Amino acid sequence: MIIDLPSTTTSQLNKKLVEIRERGGAVALGRVLTLVIAAEDDEQLEDAIDAANEASREHPSRVIVVAKGARTAAPRIDGQIRVGGDAGASDVIVLRLYGPLANQGRSAVVPLLLPDTPTVTWWPGKGPKAPSKDQLGQLAQRRITDSAAESNPIRALTTRSKSYVDGDTDLAWTRLTNWRAQLVSALDLPPYEPITGASVTGEADSPSTELLAGWLAEYLNVPVKRVKTTEAQGIVAVRIDRPSGPIELYRPDGKTGTLTQPGQPARRIALHRRDNRDCLIEELRRLDPDEVYEAALRGLTKFSPARKPTKSPSPVTDKAARKGRKPPAKAARNTGNAGNTRNTEDSNTDKAMPTSPDAEKETEA
Repeated sequence: MIIDLPSTTTSQLNKKLVEIRERGGAVALGRVLTLVIAAEDDEQLEDAIDAANEASREHPSRVIVVAKGARTAAPRIDGQIRVGGDAGASDVIVLRLYGPLANQGRSAVVPLLLPDTPTVTWWPGKGPKAPSKDQLGQLAQRRITDSAAESNPIRALTTRSKSYVDGDTDLAWTRLTNWRAQLVSALDLPPYEPITGASVTGEADSPSTELLAGWLAEYLNVPVKRVKTTEAQGIVAVRIDRPSGPIELYRPDGKTGTLTQPGQPARRIALHRRDNRDCLIEELRRLDPDEVYEAALRGLTKFSPARKPTKSPSPVTDKAARKGRKPPAKAARNTGNAGNTRNTEDSNTDKAMPTSPDAEKETEA
């Protein structure tokens, strides 16, 4: 059910919600949080509401969508309430703010927040440079941006890394969950050797590729190269070098990846690109600070700058390496002296990478 309330007030919206609850039995007593969505346009608004409705089936919530109308219009609020089949397991309130009210989203949202529940703010499109200082971000314990939706994704990610505070996160990070899980699982298998280097190949403007390179650089503490490619969207390949041969995860089509490593047969893995619905569901599972994301942001300054775009990420083709034999001396020299800091099995398994993806917040590309 959709109820339109043109030229309304927050008081009238609250009264209407109570009336709907008493008349139709739609209750907000089981809501676990308030999700505030800052939308830029109508198309983005509907897509965000659809994602929030799907997420509400796992996280029942009140969804408040704030959209900006014409700033030259007279000040008013056009409200809309969606419940039942049009709102999933939540109640959705859409606020369209006109005139001077367009910049007063906080004042319009506060009276509609659920009492004694956490608040999450999500910018599905262009977000603020410092989410924690934004008027809607200040209301939230958790602030979700999406660098991939920006006009310059890499610049947006770099800017937000400088203003990071506990509670900030980005869907570009959440899209990495499956990649991180597969790489950690591969390193949990023998042989347990020092890691001498790594490289991450992906689209030039892919923030997820940047974050994955930063994560590897921070946790492995070895030289990491960022390679651009024009072959596919998002992340295409990750290579981790060890004395017995490289581990490589290669995904050229955005759907299926191939994992190759010494002493193991090549394995095909479902590695599809995740949509906003899946990422939002995952982000709402935790409201505490994401220390692993913070570490990945620190790692953005630790890997080598992106190299010239290539047509192919150059997947592993060395049959000797796949059989577990030592790579040629030339390849070994390219890793520098990083391997000297990893002399034992324990240093590789305890310090280089997390031992399990369950030990951190799961996220992906």
